[in-house]
Amino acid sequence: MTIRTLRDYGQHYRPRMACLKNVEVFVVEMQDPKSGVKGADQKLNVTIIPHVINGQDVLAWIVTKMKVTTEEAQAFGTMLVAYGYIYPLQNHRKLVLVPDSTLYRFQTPYFWPVQKWPAEDIDYAIYLARRNIRKKGMLEPYEQQHYDNLHKWMNPKWDFIVMQATEQYKANKERKKPDRVVLDCQERAYWIVHRPPRRTHSAMDYGLDRLIDPNAEEVTGDITREIHSVYVPSVLLSFVKFVTTHHNHDPFLTTPVPSNPWITDSDEFWQLNSRSVDIPTKLSVERWVLSFWELISDPRGRVDSTENMAFYEAAEEMRWGSSVCHTREIPVHLQPGAPRWINIDGRTMGLTVKGLVVPHRYVLDAAQTHIFLLMKKDTFYRYLKSPVHKDMQKRALVPAPHVFTDAQLEANVRNRNPGISPILQWQQEEEEKAAAAVAARPIDVKAMVATNKLDRK
Repeated sequence: MTIRTLRDYGQHYRPRMACLKNVEVFVVEMQDPKSGVKGADQKLNVTIIPHVINGQDVLAWIVTKMKVTTEEAQAFGTMLVAYGYIYPLQNHRKLVLVPDSTLYRFQTPYFWPVQKWPAEDIDYAIYLARRNIRKKGMLEPYEQQHYDNLHKWMNPKWDFIVMQATEQYKANKERKKPDRVVLDCQERAYWIVHRPPRRTHSAMDYGLDRLIDPNAEEVTGDITREIHSVYVPSVLLSFVKFVTTHHNHDPFLTTPVPSNPWITDSDEFWQLNSRSVDIPTKLSVERWVLSFWELISDPRGRVDSTENMAFYEAAEEMRWGSSVCHTREIPVHLQPGAPRWINIDGRTMGLTVKGLVVPHRYVLDAAQTHIFLLMKKDTFYRYLKSPVHKDMQKRALVPAPHVFTDAQLEANVRNRNPGISPILQWQQEEEEKAAAAVAARPIDVKAMVATNKLDRK
């Protein structure tokens, strides 16, 4: 196995399970008494620890064995430490290979990441409880935080956890002191890899943050069955559902019909989807069915709307428009007997009418929210079942896709239509709205009679 083989599995030498099994063979070879890394007994505090190695010897052995540069050998050695095959004896939170006299030790195969048993929270809770008993409540800050969180989450099981931790603590006291120290170092190194302190990089992250799971089998064949066999948060499911539903309506995922105007310089796509078009495209009508928000987001979808939608647009114009528009269409919708009068509850009507004494931009917010919820829950579904919408589905256009040659694309560039100015288009829409508001106002019969009398005179 070479360092190039490991590079194929990621930028930071994060291999998959097959590569970790090769690493396992490599680590076994490193521990060979004859050809492996030479180890010796080392006194740590007052205890003699057997088979201790230093970082400089490990680096030299990797360089000689794999025939690589010192930088590559140090990267590979750091990977061994990060995955827990080698653990430091002194600074146990520094999971890198330091090429000096820093002391390391080979991890027992029981704690290697290729083992099938996962790192469960209950096992970690028992370990912390046992360590808390031995340290008499003097845990490290990150361990104390994990301990408190597990105690809160596993409160119904905590008596069982403490009982297991007490029994294991009594069993460990019967071991010899060097064996106890070695076992404690091995367990601490294992949990540093699998439950690292906060804001600490770990190669063995679980859950959504886990990049590669060495316990997962390689997926072959139908990947959908494998994905649905694990827990997927509801947020991801909602995202997948949204993308699947809107796939045909996303110009980045599906080619626009008849063509993409940014590529072909043909503005027919914009003309077919403009607000002033009489008959929309079939794709636009299908998008209205997806949700109420899709309907009101499409300018053409608002055209065949009721008085509720007209009031919603008037409220939007009052909030975001100029100050001149603040009182333009309010009487049309709020005065009883008006042609486009909306029916809202008395409390909301009272608040709105009271606010109209001194009108401002947000005076219609309460009434607009009431109308929006009414349209979303009731009017929208009645519109989908109405003859107007069904007739629109039948008459919707299905434009043929454009097939341009290179010469035609060049001609489109030369004959590019700059299109209508957004300012002129806005002015045209404002004039249409003003004309519609005048036409919808109630007729004053007395004024008409008085005008006729003056005309006769």
